[in-house]
Amino acid sequence: MLRSFFQTSASIFSLSTRNALFSNLRNPGFRRFLSQEARAKIQAAVQESPVVLFMKGDPQMPQCGFSRAAIQVLEIQGVPPEKLKTYDILEDPELRSGIKEFSEWPTIPQIYISGEFVGGCDILLGMHQSGELESLLEKHDIIPKIPTKSSSEPSS
Repeated sequence: MLRSFFQTSASIFSLSTRNALFSNLRNPGFRRFLSQEARAKIQAAVQESPVVLFMKGDPQMPQCGFSRAAIQVLEIQGVPPEKLKTYDILEDPELRSGIKEFSEWPTIPQIYISGEFVGGCDILLGMHQSGELESLLEKHDIIPKIPTKSSSEPSS
């Protein structure tokens, strides 16, 4: 009996219905509005440093695997500590919810490079694997460009 109840309940909300319901959450009418003061504070924070990471915990003690992975990718890429600013969203509940609304991205960690939102851990890992992250960091002078041999130079 319970099985049939759950099967019936699940079938009431077809995939298209569930998608429509969840897409409405992205509609501004369904979101909590971030105050102008909070928005200004977050905007100032993302522009404070060349690389800004909103994470759970801090670089020395990440509090989730995704935050740990983000820190490790930035270390592998050679991002100098003086060009990285991190914010522990676990210390500030308003920041934790506010950053999600600010970026319109539902998960933590979130990374910003030169004031622009890049994405979460999955995006960061994909960019790292493809070489796109290194190019972006070089473009913004966060890490030094690796000189490439030109075809006119004699080989040794």
